[in-house]
Amino acid sequence: MQQDTYSCEYMLGDEFFKNSINAPDIRRGNLHVYLNVRKSAGGFILDFHALGQVIVPCDRCLDDLELDVDTVNTLNVKFGAEFADEEEVVTIPEEEGCIDIAWFLYEFIVLSLPMQRMHEEGECNVDMMSVLDRHSYHASEDVSSFQETKAVDPRWNELRKILDNN
Repeated sequence: MQQDTYSCEYMLGDEFFKNSINAPDIRRGNLHVYLNVRKSAGGFILDFHALGQVIVPCDRCLDDLELDVDTVNTLNVKFGAEFADEEEVVTIPEEEGCIDIAWFLYEFIVLSLPMQRMHEEGECNVDMMSVLDRHSYHASEDVSSFQETKAVDPRWNELRKILDNN
């Protein structure tokens, strides 16, 4: 009797993110990936569950930031004449008969991360934050004194009249 389901596990470490995938968004990581492969009518269904932590640069101070990963994803694979990566289905050439899942794993992990990746308030690199403060505009600065020193182009005054009439 032929088995219709196959399960395996992978450990993704720093080597995966540095050399195997050359991941720019993730510096390091330690993830446990569970993969369940089910045979379907037109090919295979790959169910992934990745669990662990990754190290990414903080968007604010650029220091290492550890983020938890817990993502479940599905990849539908079918055989065809040539490779194609469509919305829902990945087609692999029949003569190859195998699929490299490394890039798909990386994409699933990156897409599970938040858009903004920052330390909690007060946990960023103090030196970097002081540099940012020196070069950042603060709303508390006296805007009126800035406006007085800068000559205003008279054309802007005409445009302001249009805004004031609406």
